[in-house]
Amino acid sequence: MAHVIPAPEPASIPVLGSDRRFPVRRIFCIGRNYADHAKEMGASVDRKQPVFFTKPADAIVTDGANTPYPPATEDLHHEVEMIVALARGGRDLDPDAAQAAIFGYGVGLDLTRRDLQARAKEKGLPWDVAKAFDHSAPVSTLRPIAQGVPDADTVLRLQVNGETRQETTLASMIWSTPEIIVELSRLFELKAGDLIFTGTPAGVAALHRSDCLHAELTGIAELDTRIV
Repeated sequence: MAHVIPAPEPASIPVLGSDRRFPVRRIFCIGRNYADHAKEMGASVDRKQPVFFTKPADAIVTDGANTPYPPATEDLHHEVEMIVALARGGRDLDPDAAQAAIFGYGVGLDLTRRDLQARAKEKGLPWDVAKAFDHSAPVSTLRPIAQGVPDADTVLRLQVNGETRQETTLASMIWSTPEIIVELSRLFELKAGDLIFTGTPAGVAALHRSDCLHAELTGIAELDTRIV
């Protein structure tokens, strides 16, 4: 098919143990999935109504690459999260189908322009510009489920310049991975290539140019990036 302008290269992520890459269709994110983070942000949690938002696929920064400090902010924050990649999708999935849809896992950063988010919240406005900006989604290499899966005791951790900023186990998640996928499938038709950020624990804080970040989902994935 001929296009009137050059078609953009699709976003993709390396896959552990393979020379093939995972093509990214959409990025979904859940907010307030750790009670301690919701508390530090002054927010409440309603198990009946999870909070979702999205990022563009081309916001991805792959492991080892530098992450540019974004414009229009003076308060860029880190949020370390487990990443789930889908090999299939569907609508109105049940928990078993949700679990079976998973291709693999990784670790990533939901970078946030916190000052823009705070201003939008004060005025009751959407806060897309605080979350869905360029280079706002650094992501590790993905580990396919055949090579290992996280469990409740798996540790999610972020270090900045060698200092631990965020650390928790997946047991602290409010909505489990299958529950997140089920809830998303009630709102969207999920498809292969979708990527899900599963929420961040407490300890979010500001980043500065030259900061070096090391994120890990222990035994599953690691991510390194530098803010430039």
